[in-house]
Amino acid sequence: MKKSVEEDVFIPLYPKSTVEDKSSLRSKFQERRFWSAVKLLSNVVLWDGIVPEDKVRDLGLSKLLNRYLLLNILNTPLGPDNIEKCNKVVACLPERWFQDVKDGSTLPELLNFSQHLLQ
Repeated sequence: MKKSVEEDVFIPLYPKSTVEDKSSLRSKFQERRFWSAVKLLSNVVLWDGIVPEDKVRDLGLSKLLNRYLLLNILNTPLGPDNIEKCNKVVACLPERWFQDVKDGSTLPELLNFSQHLLQ
């Protein structure tokens, strides 16, 4: 899993003007790569309970979400596409990880993502 996250994930960052045109090849490529990375996130998280939680959280949240997915989400114009991306990422996260989290706080690895959601 670590090798896949570190070597197989690639989401190019293009200027917003380039990806705002949803019919452009760059925009379509970036979107395919994003959704591929979301699928990898969901697959990594499935190992929770089998692989130690700290390893799954490191790969899924610290490396995959914060290094790749969040950059794309932050560069996606606010609107339905951004909301859909955020919803799919949230759907990947196991509820068990949030059982001991107090109201108004979040997991340390999700701080930047939660700040985006609040905005």
